[in-house]
Amino acid sequence: MLLSYANHFYGYGGYGRTYFDPTMLLAILGLILTMIASARVNSTFAKYNKVRCMAGMTGAEAAQRVLQSAGIYDVQIRRVSGKLTDHYDPRNKTLNLSDSTYASNSVAAVCVAAHECGHAIQHQKGYGPLVLRSTLVPAANIGSQLSWPIFFAGLIFSLQPLLMAGIILFSLAVLFQLVTLPVEFNASSRALKILDTSGMLGEQEMPGARKVLKAAAMTYVAALASSMLQLLRLILIARGRDRD
Repeated sequence: MLLSYANHFYGYGGYGRTYFDPTMLLAILGLILTMIASARVNSTFAKYNKVRCMAGMTGAEAAQRVLQSAGIYDVQIRRVSGKLTDHYDPRNKTLNLSDSTYASNSVAAVCVAAHECGHAIQHQKGYGPLVLRSTLVPAANIGSQLSWPIFFAGLIFSLQPLLMAGIILFSLAVLFQLVTLPVEFNASSRALKILDTSGMLGEQEMPGARKVLKAAAMTYVAALASSMLQLLRLILIARGRDRD
């Protein structure tokens, strides 16, 4: 029975015949959007990671300068493994720069470091959307972990309340991604302004900086679009089960 319901959910077959679940198109479209955005940010970063910053600063040095210019002296800059794993952690005030950013003196590395500093500045100033996003983290984690098991249980046992509970939980994760958008765009805006006015990047380097940060921002837009399409799919499936 479980396999039958799983096949029904994914549209691969059931009741002795093969058919296509049209809601799969939503999931496929979301996957395509995510793949395009990921490919774009990787290619853009790779391109400008080969362009040396005229000032010769590494990502770590740029981060230190940005933080000091903003009057922030209690944030620790750390090196973490991986590529584009850069992030600011407001819980312990650490700016974590990846291997591809920390010691690199490329335009891409300086941009990524400045963007993460943008989050530190948001934290210092109590930027509203960042505060809201931090508040939503526990609920979003619960939603992302439990939404699918509960939704599947609703399908298996034909319980509409479980289907609705799964949709509501998944909506929490989507809400978190929605709130993330202004946080990321604002951090990039702060980074570009600082890089331009401080002279860390020259005038001819700024167009490349904008491309790097825009490509990175589009990954969040694509992720939100993908999640919203998936949420729509869950709603359509639940409505279909209700009619059955």
